[in-house]
Amino acid sequence: MELVADRTAAEDVLLFVNAAIASTGQREFHSDADAQQWSMEFLHEYMLVNYRDLYAATLTLGVNDRNAAAIIMRLLQTGRDASVAQRAVEGRLIAKSLAEMPTNRVYHLFTALRKARVNNRRTRAIIREWLVNRPDPAFEAVKYRSAFQGAVRHAHLKVDDLPAGEMDAFLFGRQAAGRFATPLFESWRRAHFDRRAVFELPYTVAEGFATKHRIKRADFLEQIAPQLTRGERLRLQRSAARIGAAHLVADVADLSRMPLTRLAAYVLALTVEEREERRLELTDALRAAALRVAGLRAGTWGRVAAVLDDSFSASGSSEKRRRPLVVALAAHFLLRELATDYRPLWLSGGDDPLMVRARGVTSLGERILDGLETRPDLLVVVSDGWDNAPVGMAAEVLRVWEERLDPEGRTAVAHLNPVFDAAGLEVRRLSPTTPTVGIRDAEDLPELVAFARFATGRTGLAELRAHIEARVARRLTEETPCST
Repeated sequence: MELVADRTAAEDVLLFVNAAIASTGQREFHSDADAQQWSMEFLHEYMLVNYRDLYAATLTLGVNDRNAAAIIMRLLQTGRDASVAQRAVEGRLIAKSLAEMPTNRVYHLFTALRKARVNNRRTRAIIREWLVNRPDPAFEAVKYRSAFQGAVRHAHLKVDDLPAGEMDAFLFGRQAAGRFATPLFESWRRAHFDRRAVFELPYTVAEGFATKHRIKRADFLEQIAPQLTRGERLRLQRSAARIGAAHLVADVADLSRMPLTRLAAYVLALTVEEREERRLELTDALRAAALRVAGLRAGTWGRVAAVLDDSFSASGSSEKRRRPLVVALAAHFLLRELATDYRPLWLSGGDDPLMVRARGVTSLGERILDGLETRPDLLVVVSDGWDNAPVGMAAEVLRVWEERLDPEGRTAVAHLNPVFDAAGLEVRRLSPTTPTVGIRDAEDLPELVAFARFATGRTGLAELRAHIEARVARRLTEETPCST
């Protein structure tokens, strides 16, 4: 009985980790946003109540930003239920996670804590520490003014503790300062009546003032261009093209410096004609990004075959457009760098990854058979797991392979699923004995392939706990870059 309970606990933890990596609470191809959110709410509550220490530790296992914020929210809400030792570890894990989280996500979390009236001493200390260590508080006070102001009040923070002068006057108007000495604060003040000052502000702030001053969109984009970040340039290119102003926000940044998955998303958002025209540039950028992720592991994985899902369901949804296909494309370039010998197998039969698009049925079984034919050291399947041509063929192929053709397990098989199946409360599996793990970004692929050994249902909680505790110890000793 203890062995059964132990394995059940391990399966519970793995179920949550996979879901928290893959699910963002948004609509997927096979389920709507409400189903996603309800399912994740249940899993969060279940983990918090039954496995609190492991629940906190999942912050080290690559869960996406949305679920990391949800974990932090619940831990801070229920501090009374934790022991002194648990609170100490949780506090350090929360601080690490906040430092790595996108800035807008952190302010959204702080606003949610304030609205939920979570104002215990630990929460205030965590917010204060994060705010005091911001590299450019004046910039954030302007860009996130309402949320910044709310966080300062909620944490009972003295504005004199912040490394930026005039903060009290800017946030609360407690001094009749008139003009500000801080350039960004002064630009914000002037922008209320002087349209020239609008273009000295961060884009998201300037956009509101541009509407107030009735500045034409094309004129606004032309003059705000120097203030745009690389990410803002990329996001604005499509909308700017619709008004004939794409040249005003042209991406002049080196694409090879972009993160791999984000770069894959950018490539797939281009038209086929644009991809063909920029083939060499885009391919070199993808390979450079993949090589950065591979690092010292480049060329060390032996013979690798990859089954990559470009069926119609890889088109994702209106909220997560092409996301499964984006992950597959990024994984393709990363596996190419990791492998000594690499064989990609797209479901469509295509051999030009740069021109890949979501189409056709999900014929996983046939392509898995093709991948196993050469007996690689590793077979990686990147798919949402909806095997429908014919239904169940993939599971049968894998069963026969594992039981009869490769009982020694010389070929490792890992299924990476970028889609959370809300109805099943898990990422959909290909077969009961094939390890399946959720994936959000291709950058996590090496760690997830290593983690997949726990996802077969054969591992007990003790081994899984040891792995997670080692990750926690390593995470708490790492230097953490500040979020941007």
